[in-house]
Amino acid sequence: MPAAPVPPKPRRSRIQTRNRETILEAALQVFSTQGFRGATLDQIAEAAGLSKPNLLYYFPSKETIYNTLLTGLLANWLDPLRALRAEGDPVAEVLAYVRRKLDLARDYPRESRLFANEILQGAPRIMEAIEGDLRALVMDKAAVLSRWMDEGRIAKSDPVHLIFSVWSLTQHYADFDVQVRAVLGPGHDPFAEAGRFLETLFRRLLEPGVG
Repeated sequence: MPAAPVPPKPRRSRIQTRNRETILEAALQVFSTQGFRGATLDQIAEAAGLSKPNLLYYFPSKETIYNTLLTGLLANWLDPLRALRAEGDPVAEVLAYVRRKLDLARDYPRESRLFANEILQGAPRIMEAIEGDLRALVMDKAAVLSRWMDEGRIAKSDPVHLIFSVWSLTQHYADFDVQVRAVLGPGHDPFAEAGRFLETLFRRLLEPGVG
């Protein structure tokens, strides 16, 4: 006897969709400044302009909101690395990856700090994804970098640590934004200056015989 078909999930109304987005936006602000442990449902509800019971209608717990944010964040965080093309010019591909990661840090600083806070806590809620999808993607792209190195198209280095260096040298500008701006002082555009510096740095690292 065939299994009964699973009924489709009811579609959310525009108001429900808008309220969910409002809650997630408010939660992102609260979590990125207070961390998971310091954030409360009352703070999120207040930031969203909703009552706590109304918030709980959409998300049954703080953990559910946090995990929803992290799941979407991790997917977006991997997109720049996914876009590195094995058939492209090696130096241009890596430099484009650096630029995409720097743009992500510039445009989504709260998301970057949320991710950093989760990692600093030992990544209890996303360790499975880190050891699974993230690691698999890094190993796949590291193999591409290693092949380019073996072919003499970019200078030899450790391909995994090359990827790590892109992460650290771009996300720093989001995670330590206050420090960067305080040191640079007024009249500076940290991300524009970082873009020029990082292109020079990685070009010298990557080009065989240069540096």
